[in-house]
Amino acid sequence: MLDLMILGFLADSPLHGYELRQKMAQLNGHARTVSDGALYPAIRRLREAGHVTSTEEKGRAAAARRTLRLTDGGRARLLELLRGADGADVTDQSRFFVVLAFLSHLPEADARDAVLRRRLRFLEGARSFFTADGEPLRAARLTDPYRVGMMTIAHATSRAEMAWLREQLGKRRDEEQSQDPGPARESESR
Repeated sequence: MLDLMILGFLADSPLHGYELRQKMAQLNGHARTVSDGALYPAIRRLREAGHVTSTEEKGRAAAARRTLRLTDGGRARLLELLRGADGADVTDQSRFFVVLAFLSHLPEADARDAVLRRRLRFLEGARSFFTADGEPLRAARLTDPYRVGMMTIAHATSRAEMAWLREQLGKRRDEEQSQDPGPARESESR
């Protein structure tokens, strides 16, 4: 996720390291902060791989600042990460939100839809935070009010997200149908 966030934000615009870290904290939340000890080695690795360049610019104070920019190779890597979003990238909500934040950089609508469908399939699957005898427990079977709260909140969130995902996928389907005249419409236009 670290590479995806770095490349994604640099696809939006060139940034200084501090600005990048601020944007990452806003997106990823303060519960999953990115330390300098993780960020700067990742930037160095991406720079060595040719995905990012940095140029030194005069800072407001005496210290120079490095502006990071995405290269063509970095854009290709970003698109590869987005196209390949699967597994934990679509099952972990925080990770999926990072993917979602940059999904519009993916130029192919089919590839964007494939990521959304993978997330939707995960949400539609039967799951629970708690099980008994290998079966998922529903909130109605729980007595602990805080666990019931967890289940209630998770269920409402999942319902809302599934509705949004279906809406997005439906819009795309509607757009395709309105652009494709099909055999019946083709003969009517002649």
